[in-house]
Amino acid sequence: MRYALLVQGGPYSHQATHSALRFAEALIRRGHHLETVFFYHDGVYNAARLLAPPQDEPHLGDAWRRLHDDHGTRLQVCIAAGLRRGLLDEREASRHGKDGASLAPPFELTGLGQLVDAGLSHDRLITFAP
Repeated sequence: MRYALLVQGGPYSHQATHSALRFAEALIRRGHHLETVFFYHDGVYNAARLLAPPQDEPHLGDAWRRLHDDHGTRLQVCIAAGLRRGLLDEREASRHGKDGASLAPPFELTGLGQLVDAGLSHDRLITFAP
């Protein structure tokens, strides 16, 4: 089966992100395909380039990047929610006159249309919210 996840909780303020990661790893172990993760509301903070959790805590941003690197999972960040929270890629930083990007690659800014498309083109869209 082809899965998409919607993550709405911040990386260290709610269980939503950690639960989404554990679910993602479990479905991949079962032979399913995690094609898309869409980050919305405070979930966009998972894509922050400067996340630096204490060494005794999991680095959730790195865990999402590993999913992308190992399985080709698209990591999509709602552009409106991201900009409101200071998450900009190089293009948006330049457009808004900011000094630099705060969005970590391979996360990408996209619109809500991508979330709608994920709901229509995948077998399952699972939501993780606070």
